[in-house]
Amino acid sequence: MAEQLNRGATVAPGHDRTPVLTVGTVVWLASELMFFSGLFAAYFTLRATASGEWPPPGVELNVAVSGLFTLVLVASSGTMQLAGRALAAGRLPAFRGWIIATMVLAAAFLANQGHEWSSLEFSVSSHPYGSCFYVMTGFHGLHVLGGVLAMVLLLGRAGSRRFGAAEAPAVEMVSYYWHFVDVVWIGLWATLFLLK
Repeated sequence: MAEQLNRGATVAPGHDRTPVLTVGTVVWLASELMFFSGLFAAYFTLRATASGEWPPPGVELNVAVSGLFTLVLVASSGTMQLAGRALAAGRLPAFRGWIIATMVLAAAFLANQGHEWSSLEFSVSSHPYGSCFYVMTGFHGLHVLGGVLAMVLLLGRAGSRRFGAAEAPAVEMVSYYWHFVDVVWIGLWATLFLLK
């Protein structure tokens, strides 16, 4: 009987198992949430214990431009969602187009972050705010880059003749990650650029 169970006996109706990919993604995103929560906790601890102005004098952030690129990143969540829907409907060319659009929006966001970093008048070692700013935005930027690399892998797999609706779970997991990255950025942007 144990041998039958090991050879793939079905689970009783009403007791469907959650796919391992889904469980793994949820656990991983939970660990990422804890990581970013630690960064937020460090920021607010430093802010609460800072003597003087927060952010310090000399910190001039372009809220309008960063807000525009926040909208660009949020739009990339929409294009990622459309990519998943296109794949589920069997429209592979549309899937590829939406993934590429998502990657272009992400690249624009990262390019703006690079430009912003190069034009700021403070550095990571200037003061605690500078340390928080560069660490928080830097780690987020690495996560955006990681999402783009995952999309490159999806596009590579989409070149296979066997790629189709059966690949939807992998695309959905990348989509979950991407939405997570976008939501984290909204929190970071509001904290670093709007809270005074």
